[in-house]
Amino acid sequence: MSNQAFADCPQLLRDFLFYMQTIRGRSQKTVEAYHVDLRLFLRYIMFVKILHSDPGLSLDEIDITGLSNNVICSVTLSDVYAYLNYTLSERKNNANTRARKVSALRSFYKYITTKTQFLEENPMKDLEMPSTRRAMPRYLTLEESLELLVNLPEGKNYERDYCIITLFLNCGMRLSELCGIDVQDIRDNSLRLLGKGNKERVVYLNDACLNALKQYIKVRKPSKKEPNALFVSGQGRRITPRRVEQIVQSGLAVSDLDGKGYSPHKLRHTAATLMYQHGGVDIRALKEILGHSNLSTTEIYTHVSDKQIERAASLSPLANVKIKTERQRALQALEQNKKKEHEDE
Repeated sequence: MSNQAFADCPQLLRDFLFYMQTIRGRSQKTVEAYHVDLRLFLRYIMFVKILHSDPGLSLDEIDITGLSNNVICSVTLSDVYAYLNYTLSERKNNANTRARKVSALRSFYKYITTKTQFLEENPMKDLEMPSTRRAMPRYLTLEESLELLVNLPEGKNYERDYCIITLFLNCGMRLSELCGIDVQDIRDNSLRLLGKGNKERVVYLNDACLNALKQYIKVRKPSKKEPNALFVSGQGRRITPRRVEQIVQSGLAVSDLDGKGYSPHKLRHTAATLMYQHGGVDIRALKEILGHSNLSTTEIYTHVSDKQIERAASLSPLANVKIKTERQRALQALEQNKKKEHEDE
């Protein structure tokens, strides 16, 4: 990484960002998110504590490169609450965005407390995450998944595209993981994936995956530019996430599924849901397959389908009880009267 990276940050923040990338192994995308969120927070702190909320200044233009460690370490929970209120009221950040900012702040001040000598006690240790609504994952049904595979356009890259869709639907891998697969990552019926935080895991390939890979390898043209890449573009380079998104959207369009907001990540949701609902995969095994760090993340896939809910309702012991009609009530009254007359005799 260039020495000019994160040049718009004070040294303490730069050290943290380099630490997260080089020591903790966070992805470039994750580190950039930390960069953006923490830079805004420190600009807010400088705006409030040093510039005294000068109305003539724009927060996005404030230079924080000279912000001292003393100011950064003087931050309190009250400062953070005021900042989060600012992001809500002025920047219209939703709960998920604010939760991401809180996560960045907690990581930053944990680093300052445990990895430097500037703080003895972490001021963010009691900072809670904003309450967020956990949405149900969107996924293709089993029938829609079959349609996507059967109707995939048979162009010049059909074997490659079919293999990509098959791996998504059967292995539940992330988009970045699929693009990063090298030929040597495939061993017999297993596949090595490099996930978030540079964590490796192994997934096992079923017959559908092995067959799709076999057919693709037959027609795959080795790339001089990137000879190890499994999936390559027409220009001989490792396939990009954007190209994979286009392949998925093309397949969805042919099956009239493109208007439902599906994406490669939704295919990951689909794989997890189908494994849990139709394959009977244990939730802990599913956690390992998906590469989740926490079981709570995987538990979102334990939702039940609409058909399961419908079946449960039909199995109620009162499911066949019907309201009496006026005629039925009259007949029942007549029968009761006859019974009473018979008893009186």
